[in-house]
Amino acid sequence: MKRIALIAVTALAFTALAQVGFAQAPAKSYRIGVLTPLTPLEDNSDIGAGLLRGLAQLGYAPGRNLVLDRRGAQGDMDRLPGLVAELVASKVDGIFTISFPAALAAKNGTSTVPIVMISGGDPVEAGLVQSIARPGGNLTGISDIATELSAKRLELLKELLPGLRRVAMLWNANDLGMTLRYRAAAGIAGSVGLAVQSLGVREPDDFESAFGAMTREPPDAILMVTDVLTTLNRKRVYEFAAAQRLPAIYEYKRLARDGGLMSYGPDQAEAAAIAASMMDRILKGAKPAELPVQQPTKFELVINLKTAKALGITVPPALLARADEVIE
Repeated sequence: MKRIALIAVTALAFTALAQVGFAQAPAKSYRIGVLTPLTPLEDNSDIGAGLLRGLAQLGYAPGRNLVLDRRGAQGDMDRLPGLVAELVASKVDGIFTISFPAALAAKNGTSTVPIVMISGGDPVEAGLVQSIARPGGNLTGISDIATELSAKRLELLKELLPGLRRVAMLWNANDLGMTLRYRAAAGIAGSVGLAVQSLGVREPDDFESAFGAMTREPPDAILMVTDVLTTLNRKRVYEFAAAQRLPAIYEYKRLARDGGLMSYGPDQAEAAAIAASMMDRILKGAKPAELPVQQPTKFELVINLKTAKALGITVPPALLARADEVIE
């Protein structure tokens, strides 16, 4: 079993920059926008490190033949259209978007600048692309495989709690991408005999109502769908779960590292590196309309034993043995 304390991803960014020699550097210099719903993308984030590594392996180096024009909405989704307009005005050659709201804003804001989305949800159901094989328009990228991942997260919860019967699902009801992800999870839960406690939130004040509902009708566990709103209020969820001694599963490893009990989801650094290769193909002449949407290929299970101990939960040895990272 691979046991890792808290891994700093900052080193990945520097490694990426040292690997420029892996590919012949493009002769032309490019300006690429990076649009995020929170703070501008940081090099030491999972996505930031993966994006830099992927670009470096293809010969792109910031300060030499690449400018990354990073914009962040600081949690205010109403700012996204204006940020897209700023990127278009700065004559970017392409835009990476992170999250469904950022992808939607970019799609609505330009029909000519190529867009590669990361963590954008199910692009077909959300109306971002016409199909996985032929996206149409100017947007392509990485798709979430929500149904399969939801099934796996529920399977992991059941392995942790064999008597699991009722799961509270917490998601942002204002985000279509996350609503679709919730629906996929709820559909899977019903098919395996689990009751779902539906807790859609739209603003920070709604979390108290959700916590009140779980206090009145306690679930056996929580599944939190990750977006800007739930991420900004994640510590409130951790604290409620701790107070109620409820196990909870999250979608990305940063949430387990941050205090959540466990997470299962795509390796965001690897997904970002795939997105970098897609942007490279576009810069070399491929059309987003004809570039199939890709799926993540690497997934990670992270278990926080410190949180498990605080909750009074004993994690089965077989589950621990399968973890990619165990925080002790």
